Amino acid sequence: MPAKDPILDPNSLDFSQQVAGIEEIRRLIPQRGAIEQLTAVVYECLETNTVAGYKDITEDEFWVPGHMPGMPLMPGVIMCEAAAQLASYFTQRYDLLGCEMVGFGGLDEVRFRGTVVPGDRLVIANQLIQARKGRMIRSRFECFVKGGLVCEGQLIGIPIPVEALRAAGL
Repeated sequence: MPAKDPILDPNSLDFSQQVAGIEEIRRLIPQRGAIEQLTAVVYECLETNTVAGYKDITEDEFWVPGHMPGMPLMPGVIMCEAAAQLASYFTQRYDLLGCEMVGFGGLDEVRFRGTVVPGDRLVIANQLIQARKGRMIRSRFECFVKGGLVCEGQLIGIPIPVEALRAAGL
């Protein structure tokens, strides 16, 4: 991912104007409790297929006591999960995949470039780069703290076979 081609400038976002708060996010994606990794969505643009949101990191995060004791660092996989939840929100909001639920299908070109600690606001920008209805979506993401890039990569979303899982009693 070329640094010269950012998805958006995180300093341009207006965090006082939410596009979706936690209840709207919950209406569209299934994650709950400790695995919820979005606080709000603050920007959407269908012309550029971009969306931005954030997660306010607190001392109460499930990973704080163990990663790392005395020096809590947000695990990179949780940063990627936050980006995946934002992509899933956008995909479901605009029915880009044509399914009831989007699952994590993969990650590519992920790089971690900084740390995230309790008290930080993790700002996530996501841009859809490919959508094949009923098959998969691919998007690129960037995560920022205080305007600095801390994580970037690409992710793949796939349809979850909800009906088959229900039929199996899950």
